[in-house]
Amino acid sequence: MKRLLQITLPIGILLFSGAIIYFIMASKEEPQRQRFQAPNPEVVVRPLQAQDYTVTLHSQGTVKARTESSLIPEVRGRIVSIAPNFQEGAFFEEGEVLLKIDDRDYLTELTVAEAQLAQAELTFMQETARYDQARRDWDRLNPGMEATELTLREPQLRQANAAVASAKARVETAKLNLERTEVRAPYAGRVLTKSVDVGQFVSTGNELARIYAVDYAEVRLPLTASQMGFLDLPSIYRGSNPSIENGPLVTLKSSVGGNVYSWEGRVIRSEGAVDTRTRQLFVVAQIQDPYGKSVPGRPPLKVGTFVEAEIEGTVLEDVVVIPRKLYRENSYVLVVNEKSNLDRRDVETIWEDKESIIVKSGLRPGELLCLTDVPYALEGWEVTANMENANTPASAYAHTRPSGGATAAGGTYADSVMSALGEKLPADLRDRLVQAKSSNDWSKMGPLMRQISEWASANGETMPPRDGRAQPQS
Repeated sequence: MKRLLQITLPIGILLFSGAIIYFIMASKEEPQRQRFQAPNPEVVVRPLQAQDYTVTLHSQGTVKARTESSLIPEVRGRIVSIAPNFQEGAFFEEGEVLLKIDDRDYLTELTVAEAQLAQAELTFMQETARYDQARRDWDRLNPGMEATELTLREPQLRQANAAVASAKARVETAKLNLERTEVRAPYAGRVLTKSVDVGQFVSTGNELARIYAVDYAEVRLPLTASQMGFLDLPSIYRGSNPSIENGPLVTLKSSVGGNVYSWEGRVIRSEGAVDTRTRQLFVVAQIQDPYGKSVPGRPPLKVGTFVEAEIEGTVLEDVVVIPRKLYRENSYVLVVNEKSNLDRRDVETIWEDKESIIVKSGLRPGELLCLTDVPYALEGWEVTANMENANTPASAYAHTRPSGGATAAGGTYADSVMSALGEKLPADLRDRLVQAKSSNDWSKMGPLMRQISEWASANGETMPPRDGRAQPQS
């Protein structure tokens, strides 16, 4: 009996415990199921507006002097002195004496020429007196008769007059040579290089220095054929003045000592030939008073400085300006339509630069441009659009990825397309749709849906309507 109780008692306890557990599990209430609704992803948008846009053309070049000359003496001799400003890099003013040549020989020539002039004038006065006396004698002895030129000494008088004129010319030449012993600056400028110094003997034709004017500086700027199409320059024909009045504005920029400085100028002419190697045409920009202290703290614009140029081009009217980073695959941008769905919009651009694209067609004023960087966007993805303002945080423009709701929406719409057109679709489109849906590769879904839509339109079929984002079951 004791042995039987030891066996049946544990079994009874186990059965009783099992019955209690079963009763508890059987009486548990079923938890209420709830439908999960993922929130719409938020994007920042900006209303599009048509505006006028001034094209800015970018180029570069090297600063050159408008006028550069070789300083050459017109007389020979030894240099006896030079001016303090006759040094490389020094400035000088128009008419300033830069150096002097020994003038003693030319003073002697002037004295000799003046003496010869005095002798010629004396001879001319004597011949004039003889002419007058011969005229009186002939009229007294031969009244009413014409006298010959030799009788009246007219050839001698003309010779004496010519001798006076020649002597005066020699005096003027001597004075001019004496003036040329002082080499003067032809314009306000600066010395580029100096080739002579005190004590050196120079002859006519020897180069004394290279100088350049400082009233204007010029820069040759290369432009491509497409850039020239956006630059308002008149055509230059034979017989017309190649200079351009009030040409396009040019801003030149250069970095000096880690700081960027700018100078304003204008395009004054374009060169008459296209470079055969680069197929570019050069325009010339001119800057007034490049060495003047017009802006405090700005260094002078030195000859030889490399500068970057921004040229004011034509004004494009009624265009839409889009940040370049929003231009996807160089073909389209994303907008949010009236149903709050992302919409891919192909656009036609007429101008592009590093920061913006200028859209001519494909967008309408008032549409909402998506500014948030969406790494892959399904066409028809429902979003929550927030208007851009000054307080919009930078994180709002960062990558936004589709939530579970967006994936379900893509899958549900793919199921709708499959059920509506599955048997009618070509085999390759049907297989690609099944593969994209099964692999959850929704980055390919948007382009695939567009191809299916094009096929449906071409074959008279109707695409199922989009009903927004599906409600996935838990």
